[in-house]
Amino acid sequence: MSGYRGKVQQFLRAASIEVGDRVRVEKAGSVYEGVLMPRTELGDPNHIVLKLASGYNIGIKLDMGVKLARIEKGQPPRLAIPPLEIKRDPSKPDVSIVGTGGTIASRVDYRTGGVYPAFTPEEIYSAVPELAELANIKVIEACNVFSEHMTPELWVKIGRVIAKELNAGASGVVVAHGTDTMGYTAAALSFMLKDLHRPVVLVGSQRSSDRPSSDAALNLIGAVTVAGKSDIAEVCVVMHGSPEDDFCLIHRGTKVRKCHTSRRDTFQTINDIPIGMVRGTELKLFRKDYKRASSEGEVKVDGKFEPRVALLKVTPGMPSSVIEGMLRAGDKGIVLEGTGLGHVPESLFDGIKRAVKRGVPVVMTSQCLWGRVDMKVYSTGRDLLQLGVIPGEDMLPEIAYVKLMWVLPHAKGGEEVSNLMRMNLAGEITPRTRPDIFLKPVFSLKASD
Repeated sequence: MSGYRGKVQQFLRAASIEVGDRVRVEKAGSVYEGVLMPRTELGDPNHIVLKLASGYNIGIKLDMGVKLARIEKGQPPRLAIPPLEIKRDPSKPDVSIVGTGGTIASRVDYRTGGVYPAFTPEEIYSAVPELAELANIKVIEACNVFSEHMTPELWVKIGRVIAKELNAGASGVVVAHGTDTMGYTAAALSFMLKDLHRPVVLVGSQRSSDRPSSDAALNLIGAVTVAGKSDIAEVCVVMHGSPEDDFCLIHRGTKVRKCHTSRRDTFQTINDIPIGMVRGTELKLFRKDYKRASSEGEVKVDGKFEPRVALLKVTPGMPSSVIEGMLRAGDKGIVLEGTGLGHVPESLFDGIKRAVKRGVPVVMTSQCLWGRVDMKVYSTGRDLLQLGVIPGEDMLPEIAYVKLMWVLPHAKGGEEVSNLMRMNLAGEITPRTRPDIFLKPVFSLKASD
């Protein structure tokens, strides 16, 4: 019923009416004829939407006295894709776009007002024609879930698809992903993809393609540009770099966070500067310490993750029973999102002691995000070090969480876990704290920074 529910859905079914049928509605002495349209699930549940012969859509409230009848059986509206003859251009790079759920790109059908996902190369080119000048596009679907339903098992599945495409000769891979958990997936891919020799770029959109302010097209153009033209051999995130439609930023996959629920420039590099930017189809790199791409190589997937890891946000007076509950549930590792330089209240000390005694590693990060934990400054931090808590340096809490999930199956004991967590494996730890990057606008960044 495409968004219809409750009494309206029952009313339509009783009259054997489906979306796409031509119907007649009689209400308060007026008669309306048109095609029953799909509607948003979040709209008022008591209305139907008709497309009139004039091309306008109207909403009609179905209440007492309304008569509804089907005039003609129809078909749900579909988006007609214009015929496109796509031939591979050997002068252009080959970029594989891996779908993980939702839409890779979308088109608005202005006849019906519907938004349709684009999955085939023809649909992608039709939705974002600029891509035809950038690359030969191949589309693969790794999975089909909303990003909030992403799992470690799906991270591995995505990683295997990426490796297959790169090992088959793709110049780069773009992963279309929902923005809510994009940072987690970027981190997981950063740790699991070994001997990466070409770019892997995660991209999404904050606003859907039916909105004038959509960021989908610019983000996708930027992502394909990085995947096809850059010499970056890392996992990165490419999204809007400002509220305007002027450029995208290239964020390292282990240093990026979604920082706003709805802004188009929601993704920010934390505790460092971005790798670079894409303006139009031109690349500008801000740093020189990224891994360089090569034309040959074989990507391997080391996808062993321990899913039983907890991320705990510390609050004043939090009792040890919280940690004890995690231990009873079988958690194998705990990442604390502590306060300030890496502190927790004394009320958590007993729980931490029990965790460490059981061989469950406890890693400290900070709620502050910018800066790094330093547990030697105050007595509470020093006490936590004595208890065996592992400092998380300047890692974001969610990055430390994903890293611990990956480290646990690869370490032979507690000491090795501690060493690996404090080792910079995929750019997740910066060697020094930069005093110039706190909320610094990227507009002033130069390639020499």
